Amino acid sequence: MTSEVKKFDTLLVANRGEIACRVMRTARAMGLRTVAVYSDADANARHVREADEAVRLGPAAARESYLKVEAVIEAARRTGAGAIHPGYGFLSENGPFVEALEKAGITFVGPPASAIAAMGDKSAAKERMSHAGVPLVPGYHGDDQDDALLKSEADKIGYPVLLKASAGGGGKGMRVVESAAGFQAALDGCRRESQAAFGDQRMLIEKYLTQPRHVEVQVFCDSHGNGVYLFERDCSVQRRHQKVLEEAPAPGMSAELRREMGEAAVRAAREIGYLGAGTVEFLLDSSQGQDGAFYFMEMNTRLQVEHPVTEMITGQDLVEWQLRVAMGERLPLAQDELTITGHSFEARLYAEDPEQDFLPATGRLDRFALDLVGAGLSSSEKGSNKVRLDSGVESGDVVSMHYDPMLAKLIVHGDDRDQALATLNRALAALDVQGVVTNRAFLQRLATHPAFKGCELDTRFIEKNEASLFAPREVTTEAYAAAALIGLKQLARECESDSPWDRHDGFRLNAPHTIRLALCATGQNLTNAQAPDAEGVVIVEGTRETDADPWHLTIGDTTLTARLQHLEGDAVAVTLDGHRRRLQARLGENGVVVMADPSGETRLFWRRIDAIDHGQHEAESTLTAPMHGTVVALLVEPGQKVEKGMPLMVMEAMKMEHTMSAPADGHVASFHFAAGDTVGQGDVLLEFAPEE
Repeated sequence: MTSEVKKFDTLLVANRGEIACRVMRTARAMGLRTVAVYSDADANARHVREADEAVRLGPAAARESYLKVEAVIEAARRTGAGAIHPGYGFLSENGPFVEALEKAGITFVGPPASAIAAMGDKSAAKERMSHAGVPLVPGYHGDDQDDALLKSEADKIGYPVLLKASAGGGGKGMRVVESAAGFQAALDGCRRESQAAFGDQRMLIEKYLTQPRHVEVQVFCDSHGNGVYLFERDCSVQRRHQKVLEEAPAPGMSAELRREMGEAAVRAAREIGYLGAGTVEFLLDSSQGQDGAFYFMEMNTRLQVEHPVTEMITGQDLVEWQLRVAMGERLPLAQDELTITGHSFEARLYAEDPEQDFLPATGRLDRFALDLVGAGLSSSEKGSNKVRLDSGVESGDVVSMHYDPMLAKLIVHGDDRDQALATLNRALAALDVQGVVTNRAFLQRLATHPAFKGCELDTRFIEKNEASLFAPREVTTEAYAAAALIGLKQLARECESDSPWDRHDGFRLNAPHTIRLALCATGQNLTNAQAPDAEGVVIVEGTRETDADPWHLTIGDTTLTARLQHLEGDAVAVTLDGHRRRLQARLGENGVVVMADPSGETRLFWRRIDAIDHGQHEAESTLTAPMHGTVVALLVEPGQKVEKGMPLMVMEAMKMEHTMSAPADGHVASFHFAAGDTVGQGDVLLEFAPEE
């Protein structure tokens, strides 16, 4: 391993979104010029706006832009970039790309191609880890792929076992086999999936751990022979093998287990001649108690998405470490100089709908902000050392269908786990995202779940707690009252006039003002909100004598004296019968999002129902596409009479189907698209005529 000095003054970031912005932030702090690359879909993206220079790579599709090795290298030549940081994903673990950079004389901010190749083949990697004395899950990783031999090895290991594609990843070619009787069928299925996904049918067999935790160790190596570990992260809360919440340090780790795992991770890195930042992932058998056995799973030869939690507890900038190592410098600190301070969490904010099987969402971000003041965070928590938002988007940006739907990472720090978790919940409440559906409310449900708070962690956490995580949310009286008060205030503002005859805020001669609102948790229900007994609709009647008087709210059988006071940011104070509560409430188009701890987010839509509103307006006249996609089928004929809820058409987006249903009794006047047509989010799909 050489220790050649490779100074450079310009860095090209071969990525997009959050990680590109994050890398450029450190590069600028180090005095480096930054170069962004972009596709046509990202021409106006935040990472392009923030870079000193930017170069177009090609069309929106990643294979025609971000994955084009020649185009990326040419962009570096044009701008004089002496080094390329790959971020994560795209070309970050592409050995041929690293070799091409070496030939071009451009520094790769990452490990050598040989190290990437060594960890790219899972079977070969496990052989090398065994040689390095890194613990492995009991299993078979051999070249002999005879069916009978594989079955025999599985019998020896003991069921349940896990079949995994040797060249695989992302859950493809992977199945749990519970008994010998189901082995052959599972093997055949895994081989088909592996061949289709990777062009390779080789299989690994491993003991299937029933209560595994995903604990990974951050390692760093330089070209002077130094290697350290920057402690561990627990990434057990996952969906579809993708991490959702991460924390550092891992709960319940003894000092001895932490040292053993860290030293094993450094041995793994040294075995393959590693350089720079890497993550060695282990499975920790939580069924054995606090100090259960741990087993090597794989090594990610790049910077991880969740690296900020390590930065929070160590006080180190890992991107700066990467750049200094790439320049040929020694590691900034030795192992005995690294310490853990406090606890940190990271929550990944995705443009997706957890209630629709995590269907990815696209569209324009009408608002994207972090209202720490409105969330009531203390002065110390408002500092960058306590709450950090790493994002690649801003208000007004468009979330594209072409790339990963992650919008941002919310990272928090506290003196201990309980304090950090409390800060995480307040910070999640402070995230104001409008215009695109996100998983923010789901993240809050995870973070406030009793099992998560109690550190009952394993990789099937979401699966095990699905019933409670996706249970219907009970809307509190406080949430209904807050939404109603904001709706009433908005109506009063819209109807201000010097003349009572021009006002529509419930003015009556010699009588109190009265306004009736319908509230529901789904906007579709409001199409028939005129009926007090409409499903899912709550009628709220607000009455007051003068503008200075409190409202008297009647919600069902309950009548409350209510006042609304705006505080700072999005914070409001709702006082009901003398009981004052602080909430966050954000007004949208005919809707209010109310954030209350511990109940989390409640999204309520409101509609005034005591104004003149004729029957033909009670149902939506149009249905719009929820996201970019393709029309699959038209299920009715124009003019055909349909009943409320009857399927009208089917569209497909990102390999998932979505059925558009009739909002009321009536008929489809016309379809705007035919089967096979591509539609954009918000496009009007059809004209619907409700029954009069």
